Amino acid sequence: MKIKLAVLFGGMSVEHEVSVISALQAVASLDTSKYDIYPIYMTKNNEFYTGPDAGFIESYRDIPALLKKCTRCFFIKDGNKVKLMRYPFKRFGNNVLTEVDVAFPIVHGTNVEDGVLQGYLKTLGLPFVGCDVLSSAVGMDKYVMKTVLMQCGVPVLDCIRVNVREFADPDKILDECEAKIGYPVIVKPVNLGSSVGISLAKDRRALLHSLDDAFRYAPQLLIERAVTDLTEINCSVCGDVDYAEASECEQPLKTDEILSYADKYTSGGGGSKGGKMGAKGGKLGGAKGSGSKGAGMASLSRKIPADISPERREEIRTMAVKAFQALGCNGVSRIDFMIDGETDKVYLNEINTIPGSLSFYLWKPVGVEYNVLLDRMIELALKRRRQEDSFTYSFDTNILAVDRSFTSTGGSKGGKLGTKG
Repeated sequence: MKIKLAVLFGGMSVEHEVSVISALQAVASLDTSKYDIYPIYMTKNNEFYTGPDAGFIESYRDIPALLKKCTRCFFIKDGNKVKLMRYPFKRFGNNVLTEVDVAFPIVHGTNVEDGVLQGYLKTLGLPFVGCDVLSSAVGMDKYVMKTVLMQCGVPVLDCIRVNVREFADPDKILDECEAKIGYPVIVKPVNLGSSVGISLAKDRRALLHSLDDAFRYAPQLLIERAVTDLTEINCSVCGDVDYAEASECEQPLKTDEILSYADKYTSGGGGSKGGKMGAKGGKLGGAKGSGSKGAGMASLSRKIPADISPERREEIRTMAVKAFQALGCNGVSRIDFMIDGETDKVYLNEINTIPGSLSFYLWKPVGVEYNVLLDRMIELALKRRRQEDSFTYSFDTNILAVDRSFTSTGGSKGGKLGTKG
């Protein structure tokens, strides 16, 4: 029997469009002999829509027109099952669109990749692919991530964390940066990806401008030392806390002093040589067109394998697995490293718990095709569910049935939270 797979993408995030590309790449590569695929598009208001056209990349050129062709929907828990329901309900007829066995969130950025969507799916009791709530949240918050990794012996750059309230006195922030770090520095939002809001500051005036710009996207920022003689190396990891393995390493090529959003998503050789952007899924999942399978992060100009020594390659791959498991990750993540040419030291920069294009292009060089990678991610989600089902989450007792006073007013019966008896 096929697995009914709901692929979720979009959402209230500045990386909304990138998520659409990543998800439809995955839909194109899923094995339709194993899965009934239900593409579920999340609007920027976090409304859910599904239908055949939602799996067709060309539809997203005109999203209002797309939504008119789709069915608005939501999940509901019904006993041990989770069902996808139409909304609003029809007065007559069946309102159940399908039962769902597994959710596959392919989302990027705040409100979706940071544990929020994962918590929703967890509450439903719906198995989902990728990191759990905690590892998603820790991976998204660069400051917390650095703190955890430092405790585990993974090298990261020192930084200063500032929040938007402190920006009421910008000179204090600037003075602290100059005293603790100096110039040049990188300013980045604590919880965003895709290089959104990131900039390089070489002096006090530039730092003020960078802070002002980055606070448009997030309430908390990091200021960290800029590595001037920098080589960036990325490596993907697939697995869980029990077993994980690393992909090939890549060396991104940038057109500016830092790797920009444009470098990642709007430049490079995406072309139109890809296969279908959708798949013949279940009743709702049939995609109708074709598009660029090389879009998204896969279009980034890069060297694969990276131009590094075999020893450095193994150092980075080993460090990637160590960090992945230290953060409790699951599924596929991409971990970005920096090599400081002046000191020849490697630093972990950040982790992407749901990387653009799911980093499939880093697995092909080590013999793992995209459909195999996707199968592995889904298997890991089901394995986690089996493990969770082995634990006890409730006791066969009901303290509320005992005649005691557990009200908020210190013990008197019949308080605001109590009963009359």
